[in-house]
Amino acid sequence: MRNSAEFEISDINTFKRIVLRWSQLFTYSAFLNNNNQEYPSDPFINILAVSNTNLSFIGIDDFEELKKHHQKNNDWLIGYFGYDLKNQLENLESNNTDLAEFPDITFFSPEHLIFIHEKSIRIETFDDPKSVIDAIIDTSIVEPTEQKPNSHVRQLVGKNDYLKIVQQLQEHIIEGDIYEINYCIPFKTQLQSFDPPTTYESLIAHSPTPFSVYFKNDHHYLMCASPERFIKKEDKKLTSQPIKGTIRRGKSPEEDELLRDQLRNSEKERAENMMIVDLVRNDLARSCKPGSVVVEEMFGVYPFKYLFQMISTISGELREQVHFIDAIKNAFPMGSMTGAPKIKAMQLIEKYEVAKRGVFSGAVGYITPNGDFDFNVVIRSIFYNQLTSQLSFQAGSAITYDSIPEQEYDECMLKVKAILAILGLDEENLHEDIESSLTNY
Repeated sequence: MRNSAEFEISDINTFKRIVLRWSQLFTYSAFLNNNNQEYPSDPFINILAVSNTNLSFIGIDDFEELKKHHQKNNDWLIGYFGYDLKNQLENLESNNTDLAEFPDITFFSPEHLIFIHEKSIRIETFDDPKSVIDAIIDTSIVEPTEQKPNSHVRQLVGKNDYLKIVQQLQEHIIEGDIYEINYCIPFKTQLQSFDPPTTYESLIAHSPTPFSVYFKNDHHYLMCASPERFIKKEDKKLTSQPIKGTIRRGKSPEEDELLRDQLRNSEKERAENMMIVDLVRNDLARSCKPGSVVVEEMFGVYPFKYLFQMISTISGELREQVHFIDAIKNAFPMGSMTGAPKIKAMQLIEKYEVAKRGVFSGAVGYITPNGDFDFNVVIRSIFYNQLTSQLSFQAGSAITYDSIPEQEYDECMLKVKAILAILGLDEENLHEDIESSLTNY
């Protein structure tokens, strides 16, 4: 039985910085942070959770194992599903280079769970809540010296090769293999000395988003500034909100409005969005009552710091006989990061991409004791492996028949803008790793 207590906090932003450092004392920690961003159907709730133990998975049917864990313990679960769990769901493989080397799945039941509100926090713990808050307040913040990559960030697919691959993917579309595919390119660098909490704070300062996450998994670190929800459950309602459609922000209010209208009225972007909406409707229909799946909003355009994004909202009512974990499983991985049809798109992703996606394109979130949940889409993210000192990130876009390869490349570069900025770099500092980019086609 957890003990619970609320505490008033005079400076919640300072508290967030302190509690993030305190969480590093634990083997596993997660900070789900909405950055005070508004979002349709609400953003993440602000949760920080820590533990020194995690759940065990045998790698055969990890969704079923997670279901058993929840049924046995009926407690909060915090964690992530990596993209390559797809191989447990379909006859698929992941044989490309693994840059981050994260486990395919990690979940833990928190020893301490902290809910962060505007002017207060609530602590749920098996210990004395007062002792937990005292330990947090005693944590000091030591500002690290500025760290930059020891070498240029290596772009594993150069621009010329990117353009060739997009053209080949469009040939698959012409031949009728797929309608749309999300194609991603990887970046990497080495950092011998690195401070993940500071990097996460820099990332969300540059790109505050409603589904940001800091996740420590022993020596693996995820710093995520995701704007996208994968799937949410409240009572019997399932909600999914795929993003398809991106354009930069303007330099003035007038240009901002012009660009917003350009995205809203783009036939190409609307077609991309509609194809994924249809896919998500089918995914939710596998778990929902017949006739209950509806599109609540189509082609909504929402502002973020650097971008406008086109977001659609689809919901449905979970059938009584479907376990909530199966609802996640039935929709995984999210269609916005695969394409349509989903299985063929994932086969082509494996063929044409040069790096394993790992947690990128997966989902991080929470599950409550009563089976509600909320998971994001892991994009706009930095991955750091402390054992290998390797930092990596990926970016992608949706390729359709109408795609202009040059514009798709520019969209990828726009999406990594915040990451490059906090590394003290821009696109001119990228080093194209031509040898790596030629391995798969």
